[in-house]
Amino acid sequence: MELKIERTYSARKRQADATPHAASLIEGMRDFGYTLETAMADVIDNSVTAGASRVEILADTLSDEPWIAILDDGVGMTEAELVEAMRPGSKNPLKERQGHDLGRFGLGLKSASFSQCRQLTVISRKAGSTSAATWDLDVVAATNVWSVDLEDDIASIPAVERLPTTGTIVLWRKLDRLSTNYRHDGAKRSAEINKALSGAERHLRLCFHRYMEGTKPKLKLLLNDRRLAPIDPFASDHKATQVDPEERLPLANGEVVTQCFTLPHHKMMARSEWDELGGPEGHLRSQGFYIYRERRLIIAGSWLGLARQAELTKLTRVRVDIPNTMDADWKIDVRKASAQMPPIVRDRLRRIVERLQGSSKRTYQRRGRKLVAEENLPLWNRIQRDGSIIYRPNSDHPSITGFLDALPEEFRHGFRACINLLGSGLPIAALHADLLGGAESVASDEAEFEEFALGAEAAVRSLKATGMSGSDVVRILCSTEPFVNHKEAVRRLVEDMEQGKAS
Repeated sequence: MELKIERTYSARKRQADATPHAASLIEGMRDFGYTLETAMADVIDNSVTAGASRVEILADTLSDEPWIAILDDGVGMTEAELVEAMRPGSKNPLKERQGHDLGRFGLGLKSASFSQCRQLTVISRKAGSTSAATWDLDVVAATNVWSVDLEDDIASIPAVERLPTTGTIVLWRKLDRLSTNYRHDGAKRSAEINKALSGAERHLRLCFHRYMEGTKPKLKLLLNDRRLAPIDPFASDHKATQVDPEERLPLANGEVVTQCFTLPHHKMMARSEWDELGGPEGHLRSQGFYIYRERRLIIAGSWLGLARQAELTKLTRVRVDIPNTMDADWKIDVRKASAQMPPIVRDRLRRIVERLQGSSKRTYQRRGRKLVAEENLPLWNRIQRDGSIIYRPNSDHPSITGFLDALPEEFRHGFRACINLLGSGLPIAALHADLLGGAESVASDEAEFEEFALGAEAAVRSLKATGMSGSDVVRILCSTEPFVNHKEAVRRLVEDMEQGKAS
């Protein structure tokens, strides 16, 4: 019989206690890279996981001790559950979770909160019982002990009167990270905190938009009693948005679902709607992948190295849905604000990007060809030569030829030279910079008809000289710039000139 020798780990190795120092580690948890908006989103994740249908963000920025509270109507917690929730690392990221669970490491509540404040209190109500617990980093720094304070007298805790029959309040006090004037100058402190809250609002409207959409939304989100509206980055309901079918990629740990969208041209949307879609950084920075984990947005507007952000592709957006079972594959971080695509997904998305970019480019290029098509008598000609694109004044435009014919012979050469000079002096560098900054903000000068009436008369005379009827002259002129915006004035001018009334 074979002799089996088994050695325990302790028999082979000596051991020593390496329990982290509470004061050091808990201070280190403050610097995971959270901003106010990502910290709030992480706390709201817990509310969604708890089945909340209503989440309120409340803030008192005017008092001597300002605070922010995030309140939900979820299932709540018993005292034992609350203590466990206050424990750093309360969940194993390798443990299988339910599909609606937006958590991962069991660190989010604590690390997100500590990134913004030095005092975290959580009050929760379940089955008629209310419990409260507090982490105070100043106390931990003094004692170096991993212990939370259990609150018995909760009547004086801010916002506690808003706690529903079941639900939870996450309360942030000692907001040292939200103001450079944390301990002094109340007015400046209040202004800084309010500014940060205003900046966080858009992120939350975008991050949870799929929970907030529809006539019966799964989640209502409020900021100081004002209900927030979702921001759909794909303009899904706009009639001019191009929506491709969903594509599914089954993998070992779940299914990746992608869907491609091409936004409408900015001329087809209201300016306010267009600006909200683009956000503070504009549409150039908003193109790319929008990655959702359990329908919660974690990455907004990045090609993740598969393409460059370009003006002609800024209408392109790709929605990517992944389940929480693929967290390790995608390397989801603690903040749930970054991810890395697995190689097999990267290869699939590269092909999608190549196809979708062509659709976005065509949206602009078709419009560009229409604006410079010969039948529209453009004032500028678009010429492709030796790999370059040249814009040159159209010397055959009837406004120019008509005015030229009316000039004495000795002035015609100088007039042609001025037109050529105008084309050579086109400010390409300035136009390039402006277009990259936001092409939709670059526009032609909207002049009154009277300012170019002489040119219109010259154009009418030139076209009539070819034997064109008055109705054909009106049709041709009204199809080209700058007359396209003054159709009624052009019609009256042609009628007056035919009747001999024009000066």
